[in-house]
Formats: sequence, C-alpha cells, structure tokens
Amino acid sequence: MFEAAKNPEQLHIAMAGASGFVGTALRRALRDRHEITGLTRSPNVAALASGTPGERWRHCDLFSLSSVTKAMEGADVGIYLVHSMLPSSRLSQGNFEDFDLILADNFARAAKQHGLRQIIYLGGLIPDEDESKLSKHLRSRLEVERVLGSTGVPVTSLRAALIAGPGGSSLEMLVKLVGRLPAMTLPAWCQSRTQPISIADVIRAFEACLGNEEAYGQVFDIGGPEVMTYRGMIEKTAAALERRRFLIDVPVIPVWLSRGWVSMVTGASSALAGPLIESLQHDMTVQDNPLQRHLEPQLESFDDALAKSLEPTGRPRPNPRERVRDKDDAVIRVTSVARSVQRLALPPSRHAAWVAAEFMRWLPRVGWPFMKVVVIGRLVRFQVALLGLTLLQLRLEPEESADDRQLFTVTGGALAEANEELPGRLEFREILDDRTVMAAVHDFAPRLPWFLYNLSQAIVHL
Repeated sequence: MFEAAKNPEQLHIAMAGASGFVGTALRRALRDRHEITGLTRSPNVAALASGTPGERWRHCDLFSLSSVTKAMEGADVGIYLVHSMLPSSRLSQGNFEDFDLILADNFARAAKQHGLRQIIYLGGLIPDEDESKLSKHLRSRLEVERVLGSTGVPVTSLRAALIAGPGGSSLEMLVKLVGRLPAMTLPAWCQSRTQPISIADVIRAFEACLGNEEAYGQVFDIGGPEVMTYRGMIEKTAAALERRRFLIDVPVIPVWLSRGWVSMVTGASSALAGPLIESLQHDMTVQDNPLQRHLEPQLESFDDALAKSLEPTGRPRPNPRERVRDKDDAVIRVTSVARSVQRLALPPSRHAAWVAAEFMRWLPRVGWPFMKVVVIGRLVRFQVALLGLTLLQLRLEPEESADDRQLFTVTGGALAEANEELPGRLEFREILDDRTVMAAVHDFAPRLPWFLYNLSQAIVHL
C-alpha cells in the first residue's frame, strides 16, 4: 500500500496551520517537490515567510467561508493542522471545541467547492473506550475528523500522541517541568501509557499518504517505537537534561490541580495546557495498521527526537510562531473585535434558515416592550421600540446563504462599528450530520467602550 507511495506528480497543497510546529517542518520537507500555499490570518507570518522558493502565502480568515474558499483556489490537496485553543480576537466567547467545528467546516466546504482530491488531517490518538468518556480535547479532534469528511472530499486521518521535535508545545511543557522542578509529585495520569512519535516520522507519514489513493478515506494511528508511561517520559527527559529529579507518586492529585500547576510552572497558557493535561488520563497507544508497519523500520527513538529538540543549554528550541506571536497579539488588540460561538441542538426536520427566522421572532419577545425587529427586504433592523433608534442593522447575504447556512453582515447601527474590510457577521449553520446548528457572531466591532460592552452587549451575544 505504501511501498510506492511517493507521488512523482507535483501537487498544489493548501495548508491550514502552516506556520506552526508541524506545519513549518512539513512545508520545509515538501516545498522542493510540491507547490505549497500557506493559509494564515496573520499578516506577520505572511511577511516573514514571503519569497521562500516553493512557498506562497495567502491571507485567510479561517472563520470566514468566503475567505477560505478564495484562498484555496487552484489546490489539489488540503492539509489541515489547525486547533483553536488560543484566542483569535480581543474577546472570544465560547469553547475551543465549537470554534474548531466552524474552522473545519469552512475548510471542508471550500475543499468541496474546488474539487480537492484529498484532505490530510493530523489529529490525536483515540483510546479504545466510550466516546462520552473522552477528554474534551480528544472528543474535539474526533469531531473535526468527522466534519472534514462531511462534504464528500476523501479524508486521510493521521492520529498521533505527543510529537517530539524542535518547537513542539507539548514537549516544551515537559522539558520546562522537568527543568524547573527538582522534585515532582506525580498524579495518576503519569502511569497512563503513551507512544510519542518524532516530527521526522510524522513527515514520513504525510509523504506516504500524500496523493496516495489507497489512503483516501482511511484512518491511521502513528507512533514511535516505544510505548512508555508519562513517568517514563519524565525520567528520560531528566536524563537528557542531566538533572537528577525526585519523583513521588501521589495518585489522588485531581486533574484540575495538575492543569493549574503545569500552567504555572511552564508559563503555558491555561487555554492550551488545560485540554492537553486532561487528555493524559487516557492510554494512547497505536493500533496496528499498514502505515505504522511502513514506518516501523526507520522509526526514531524518543531519546533521539528529544535531543534534537533541545538547545545546547538544555532549553527547548522555540516554537516557530514565537517570532511573531507578540506582533499577532498586538494586531488582535488593535483590531479590537469580538467573537461569540454557541452550539445548539437542531430540532428534527428543521434547518439553519428556520433557526435564523425563529431568532428574529424570539429577540423582540425577550426585549418587549423596549425592542422590535424590522425586516425590509434583505435588511434586518433591531430598534428601540418607542424611539425608532436602530441599535443594529444586518444584511442577509443570499449568495452565501442556503437552508443549511444563513449569513448576515453587520452594516451599521448605534451599537456597532461598520467595517467594510473586516465586516461583523452573524451566522447560523448546520453541522455534524444536521443534528447541530452553530450560532456565531464574528468580528463584531462594538461602538461602546470595551468595559461597557463586556458588561452589557457581550452578555447578550453570549
């Protein structure tokens, strides 16, 4: 299946998540043989990487279907490496699982519109247990996998545990923990079994699947040559750092406390560390499959991958995004917009268009007698009933709307700043086999001062 997997044909690859740890390594490995288009919403990333042979960048807001569709033009294959644990706007209301669903759905819809041959997705190893018992992080990875395949474009899913390589965020947290704590109390999850894999072997897995029709529609677990516990991984890291560490098993330590101390000691964002730590309570090992057997003869050991991930001083090599993260955070502050996303159960035989219409009927009932909704053609105005003052004006976008998706653009009103370059949007879309509808406000620029917006309008959005 994989012996002659390398496709001599040059492919145009649209890569989402191209500036991160895995994306950067993958771009460098593929750009000599294929044409790579990195999709990024960061103007700083695009400026930093522009001019590299074999690569080009397109500015793309992954939360906008029209933006993703335009950016993927001409692609043959899509590679999806995205997660949304870190904020993308000044105020982000909702959880990362729901943000991830919208991002993946946009990518899948755009891939279908352009007739892509294949999507390759890198997710997490899924334990062999009831799905309802999975951590939020792993359940989200599984949902994204399903959404990417929901439009009919063949998906190849690679599932991995910790990826060891220069700049990997999970490995960086591990190295910082071991480097900064002379003694460590180990929770029960440190006895969970895992199978870390090197970034070099992850790249080999992508190369084996890229353009390989036998991999279309398949799911492959990938892992390194060693199954170990997290305690064993800590011991190996201490040896690599040449540090003696006292490890004490204290299985009664709850997961929530682990999340807190890992974030505090390593300096990692709690939004990133929390979901990852929660996932460690599961055993995550590889189920036998053809791709894993193809990789096995040359799999790199954890010790070797760890050594390549460290500076001579023992510090972890930086994540590629660190060079522009401060600039990106500054752009978020200057742009100063809000996002709010909620997941709703969709009643049987109903569609997103029905939800949108019901919302327009529901809001004035909640706001009575102070608020009314006036619909004039494609325009929807939320007004103060007694004064006729328009608080918010929306415009239905029929070209981007259908029964399964309704999109409204914010065009004005006393409570909103209208911005043609970055318009605020309200949308309702069906997802997950039409059982769920996402209600989302994107890029909303409030006219109120931010402290007032947070105390009033933001609560309404939520």
